[in-house]
Amino acid sequence: MKKIAPCLWFEKDALEAAKFYVSVFRKRSRIKDIARYGKEGFEVHGMPEGTVMTVDFEIDGQPFTALNGGPIFKFNEAVSLQVFCKDQKEMDHFWNKLSKGGDPKAQQCGWLKDRYGLSWQIVPKVMARMMRTKDKKRFDRVMKVLLPMKKLDLKALQRAYEGKG
Repeated sequence: MKKIAPCLWFEKDALEAAKFYVSVFRKRSRIKDIARYGKEGFEVHGMPEGTVMTVDFEIDGQPFTALNGGPIFKFNEAVSLQVFCKDQKEMDHFWNKLSKGGDPKAQQCGWLKDRYGLSWQIVPKVMARMMRTKDKKRFDRVMKVLLPMKKLDLKALQRAYEGKG
């Protein structure tokens, strides 16, 4: 068991969301366990007996727990999950799958919200190098190209980084 694993609070879609995430990431991704609410504690949690309480799952080997906790809390942009991609094809795959049914107004600079309201960042692995450059002109060129983008265009970012465009 890993030392740290995110717990994602859903109103009632924990199992559906976990299945969706596993289907999007496929490799080393699986549903591990499902726990259900019992009679005990109904006056506190308000969930009918047999309702899915938690789903333990993995995305690319990273453990997560999805919790059906009711409508008390909602996701917001203060926390997002970053997906580091090797190329544009991989970025397109994750962007297209995760953004489907999400809020198009939340798409900016490689960020998106999925249909459950969870924020994701779909970024190329080389982005860290581009953003950490000591060359101010190079950094400024990348930022100028990056900021108006929704889904990131790796070739355009690389051209800006290299001063070719």
